[in-house]
Amino acid sequence: MVTSERAPRTEHIAPVRRRADTDGAAAVRLDDARLSFGDRTLWQGLDLDVAPGEFIAVLGPNGSGKTSLLKVLLGQLTLGSGRAFVAGSPARAGNPDIGYVPQQKTIDAGVQLRGVDLVGLGVDGHRWGLGLRGRAERNRKVAAAIAAVGAEEFAHAPLESMSGGEQQRLRVAQALVGDPKVLLCDEPLLSLDLANQRLVAELIDRRRRDHDTAVLFVTHEINPILPLVDRVLYLVDGKFRIGAPDEVMTSEVLSELYQTEVDVLRVRGRLVVVGTGDTMDALGAAGAQHCHAEPDTSGVRA
Repeated sequence: MVTSERAPRTEHIAPVRRRADTDGAAAVRLDDARLSFGDRTLWQGLDLDVAPGEFIAVLGPNGSGKTSLLKVLLGQLTLGSGRAFVAGSPARAGNPDIGYVPQQKTIDAGVQLRGVDLVGLGVDGHRWGLGLRGRAERNRKVAAAIAAVGAEEFAHAPLESMSGGEQQRLRVAQALVGDPKVLLCDEPLLSLDLANQRLVAELIDRRRRDHDTAVLFVTHEINPILPLVDRVLYLVDGKFRIGAPDEVMTSEVLSELYQTEVDVLRVRGRLVVVGTGDTMDALGAAGAQHCHAEPDTSGVRA
């Protein structure tokens, strides 16, 4: 069944300011944040509170500042104005409350690194400049993280011998080994097949549900994580919208953001962005499956 995702037009979708039940602190907070490179402003006036255990999808075309947002929270980029906080403290490099999951990358032939070694980097501090005393404690943490992603069977194999899905499970384990309060995920499903996309997404979702870990998940494709997402932050050409998927992923909102006609359809539970060739060029990667004309629903996988 094909339905059009349309909603009443609104000038601004205000962020849902959910707070923790304990001390009221947000896991991630941005106050009137602006990020620019030279004369180009990626986004400004960005207010966002992410509650512990909340799953935020960060969407938008290439160059809209999605990865740059993560770099601000990692302390790798500095805001032009405004403030950024992670776990109640100003964003800074080497924050042990952050776990980072990168996109799947090809391992160079000849790199002598096992899965267990990759996970161990998250403890030894080679990634964030942190350190833990005690070899036994280190090994316990590494083993627990590997078990959490179900990677015991292949953790001692060379990385170059593993599939992309196996490598990505170990990258999730590396992000979890420090018991983070916030997971920052930068295209972690890229280049993975559907089965491994689902597996990696479920591992991240299980972590946030079991441990109240907040998740910011940068992606070009919302469909694999659509059932998991609490809110969407959509960045386009200096503008943004924040809200539930059904509030943001609509024809009206995306047309307003892109200043061009966009149709968002729901096909068998999947979101499909439909437009002309010129419209799709403007969209770039809009966070849902794209069609240049009305889709043949028989060819769209549920």
